[in-house]
Amino acid sequence: MAKTVIPEGYKTQLDYKETNKAIKFVKDIFQQNLQEALNLTRVSAPLFVDVKTGLNDTLNGIEAPVSFNPSYVEGMEAQVVHSLAKWKRYSLGKHDFKVHTGIYADMNAIRKDEELDNIHSLYVDQWDWEVVITKEDRTVSYLQKCVENIYSTILKVEHAVLIKYPFLVDSKLPEEIKFLTSQELLDMYPDLESRAREDAACKEFGAVFLMKIGDKLSNGQEHDGRAPDYDDWELNGDILVWNETLKRAYELSSMGIRVDSESLKSQLEKRDVTHMATLPYHSAILNDELPYTIGGGIGQSRLCMYFLRKIHIGEVQSSIWDDATYEICEKAGLVLL
Repeated sequence: MAKTVIPEGYKTQLDYKETNKAIKFVKDIFQQNLQEALNLTRVSAPLFVDVKTGLNDTLNGIEAPVSFNPSYVEGMEAQVVHSLAKWKRYSLGKHDFKVHTGIYADMNAIRKDEELDNIHSLYVDQWDWEVVITKEDRTVSYLQKCVENIYSTILKVEHAVLIKYPFLVDSKLPEEIKFLTSQELLDMYPDLESRAREDAACKEFGAVFLMKIGDKLSNGQEHDGRAPDYDDWELNGDILVWNETLKRAYELSSMGIRVDSESLKSQLEKRDVTHMATLPYHSAILNDELPYTIGGGIGQSRLCMYFLRKIHIGEVQSSIWDDATYEICEKAGLVLL
């Protein structure tokens, strides 16, 4: 059953051709400012990896990757990436990047188990970035500094879009982003479920970086699922903004300082997946063979959808949908790319 919701009276303000021009405009400005803000070099990235390397992102641990068996290597299983979280860190070590320099790449993925709605698709496109840091940088203050740099880039895009397309103004982001931990959010709204807590905070503050996601809170629950083997759950978070078009909290980015040997071991034990420690990638972390890094992903379609005031992600990316979604969108006059 389709979960797409179209607010009464919604009508896009950009037609098909103008939408595609605007998508390129947003993407060009954002990635140029992002690489300057974080000292990044653009690199090519894989669409799939060998499952034996352990380089694929396991997300919440329940999503099955799309996989296939290459005909030229007997017994090999290749998996379409869920994200490049681990591959980027491996690459930074392999190519000997200096401290406080990094990489970014266009990441394309297939998440076949994704539940389709206004903001979720089977196709994922994001800018995946990663920066080499020192052990001393593994602090909340350093994480927040990186968040502020990314948020400043988002504000620059907003400024450029509103100059070029002033008729798209329905709200503006605050000049500063609010930092909250998932436990603080629970304490603020103890009677609400996790998504409703995000809605309430974003409506109040406009933009929130929600920190420390993955571990259990005082109510015995996790705020949201996180894989145990890339972000340190004490040093990660999501950039959330209030989406006036959708009237809800809206995630633009997930990021974090990556696990070191201690946090990896602890988090694998908490999720009862200690067998993963034998995989090449995980062994390299446990043996301190990879650089300390910080990184994340920033949704390309999410960003375009937000700034172009679109109600459905299919208005800014080409994917496939269930019959009910096609019917709802056609009835509402939405053009899916």
